[in-house]
Amino acid sequence: MNRPHPRTLRDPLWVKGALILIAFVFLGLFLVVPLVSVFSEALAKGARLYLSAVTEPDALAAIRLTLLTAAISVPLNAIFGLAAAWAITKFQFRGKNLLLTLIDLPFAVSPVISGLIFILLFGAHGVCGPWLSAHNIHLVFAVPGIILATIFVTFPFVARELIPVMQSTGTDQEEAALVLGAGGWQTFFRVTLPSVKWGLLYGVILCNARAMGEFGAVSVVSGHIRGVTDTIPLHVEVLYNDYNFVAAFAVASLLAFLALVTLAAKAYIEFRFQTTAIEGEESSAKSYEH
Repeated sequence: MNRPHPRTLRDPLWVKGALILIAFVFLGLFLVVPLVSVFSEALAKGARLYLSAVTEPDALAAIRLTLLTAAISVPLNAIFGLAAAWAITKFQFRGKNLLLTLIDLPFAVSPVISGLIFILLFGAHGVCGPWLSAHNIHLVFAVPGIILATIFVTFPFVARELIPVMQSTGTDQEEAALVLGAGGWQTFFRVTLPSVKWGLLYGVILCNARAMGEFGAVSVVSGHIRGVTDTIPLHVEVLYNDYNFVAAFAVASLLAFLALVTLAAKAYIEFRFQTTAIEGEESSAKSYEH
């Protein structure tokens, strides 16, 4: 059988150049230009107005609420994702496929629909509304509802990043640790967790980015109470609807800056993860040679 010459498998130079050009043009139009416009509009009338827009009471309240929501939802999702990924990859049990499907549920359901579900469940006229009202518990149109909605839309990120990482590492290391006399928690903290730490950090970064930028579900359950239940995205919407464009872009620039920081952290985690994988392959090859 005649095999094609290696040169016939290579794309012409003009094809590579065209593809690279298309990629850079697309990124420039849909990523660089919007970011530049956000920062330019935010600083259009000077640094004084910019600082006053991001330090006025409603903006500070929105920033505090966004940070509080992320500070609660991200650790809880990290714990859930780690436990779910560990159970799915290390054990065989009935309902594993159902658990995987439920983890992907927030990806399939619109955030607005998920917020509406919380209204139907915990609203004043919802399923649990009368009981909550009788016990003076306020979830909808309050901070707890915002946190619950954020947890729902962000809980797949950590689990979905950890599952393939744990599948690739297998169970050999854990079994060896158990044979050598290590307990369950010792195996987890000294074997399992170090082997998946970069995947865990990667999932946490993605989860945090979604938690801070979530709009749809939070918009439904918040009630848009200025200074109380408005997160940063909701506060930007309020300012823009009030034709306060400079303040809207100023607050939006905070989210844009957080997005850039997230991208930098994501790139660093990917680099370290790839470096760790290459080092692991090299050490395995050396041990096999010996």
